[in-house]
Amino acid sequence: MSRTPVQVLIVDDQALMRTGFRMILEAEEDLEVVGEAADGLEAVERTARTRPDVVLMDVRMPNLDGVQATRRILEGPGEAPRVLILTTFDLDEYVYDSLRAGASGFLLKDAPPEELVAAIHVLAAGDALLAPSVTRRLLTEFAARPGARRPAELDELTARETEVLRLLAKGLSNSEIAGELYLGETTVKTHVGHVLMKLGVRDRVQAVVLAYESGLVLPGE
Repeated sequence: MSRTPVQVLIVDDQALMRTGFRMILEAEEDLEVVGEAADGLEAVERTARTRPDVVLMDVRMPNLDGVQATRRILEGPGEAPRVLILTTFDLDEYVYDSLRAGASGFLLKDAPPEELVAAIHVLAAGDALLAPSVTRRLLTEFAARPGARRPAELDELTARETEVLRLLAKGLSNSEIAGELYLGETTVKTHVGHVLMKLGVRDRVQAVVLAYESGLVLPGE
């Protein structure tokens, strides 16, 4: 039985980039492009109309940038889509703000097509994604910002769950955490689910944000 295609909205102010992304995605049987938007305001409107599973979001756009558009989309009514931020090395100042706005992943615009396709599937499956190069720069950004107060929700975590959160914040996948802690991958997945639920966050990216903001994990550890 064939799977229902993942529905994607492409947001970029450059028509050439939108065309390129569309060509890549339409070559995949399990992906469906449901629309395009040329700026943040149009992205909010098109998202409400097409209800995509994943929004590919450029950052620097006229009228409304990708950070503000992401925030409006995720605060809107109904089930929110996953937002994949498409970034370049000169846009790192937006990464932190996009995370706070609720983006579920980041990918560099020059990533190979297969990485883009894989990233969309990761987000559509309910997981989150940070490109390693973006993660490194993100940690530098966290290091330059004052720490926030420790939220009470962290005290709800067991010692094992706290350990799992620390490894999540270092960018480890479930399988890598399983190897690090000598646990089964299914057990790790259960721990991650408990962490997200207890912290009241929507995905791994938001958990990582909280871990660094609260000082539970420090860059360079």
